[in-house]
Amino acid sequence: MGILDSFKARKALMTQQKGNTAEAKKAYEELYAGNYISAGYLLPYSVLLLREGGEQNYLKVKEILKKAEKAPDLDAGRKQQLFMNYAVAQYKLGEIEKAIQLLEASHQKAPCGLTYQSLGWLYIEAGDAEKALAYNQEALDYDDEDPIVLDNMGQTYYRLLNDKEKAKEYFDKAIEIKDSQIDTLYFLAQYDKEAGDKAAAVEKLEKALEGRFSPLNYATKEMIQKEIDELK
Repeated sequence: MGILDSFKARKALMTQQKGNTAEAKKAYEELYAGNYISAGYLLPYSVLLLREGGEQNYLKVKEILKKAEKAPDLDAGRKQQLFMNYAVAQYKLGEIEKAIQLLEASHQKAPCGLTYQSLGWLYIEAGDAEKALAYNQEALDYDDEDPIVLDNMGQTYYRLLNDKEKAKEYFDKAIEIKDSQIDTLYFLAQYDKEAGDKAAAVEKLEKALEGRFSPLNYATKEMIQKEIDELK
């Protein structure tokens, strides 16, 4: 039974990676109902639910990840992913302080790019300008070519410090590294709007709309579509 479950989990993961989330979700649900415990599928299952959204899914993620803590294949890298996914679920359920505390504890044990990206953004969402600036600078010192970290720095200056000129420096660097980054495109479109260049703004927003949205995106599909409609 274990071998068959392992094979089914790998197949479901491949299905998810190909974009067929409905089929992957069905397979994950069957594995979970059968009490198959493996981080190899529980973590991607949690990601699928986080991206799908909704309170029930976020609650389910917390339940799934508590089981994943006991998985025999939960190595150090997967444990960091588990903490991050659990923190995201907490944040989406309105528990941002708990989410921050969890990621701060994870960071103290083992700093990594994933934590720098997520915790840096949560500090911004919490409105803590001092922590956001200090932590995102630390993250930039850790990896100055991480487009998410660069975007976090841009958002820190744009949203919290009201320094749009400085923010644009980071957004420009981020877009050079990853030209499809949703939030970066969204904020750069705001500069185009202010300059009166509607066409350039729409081009960026439409490109952002084609992206793969995450629970940690500032810009939602609805926000972006609304702006496109208003500009056209």
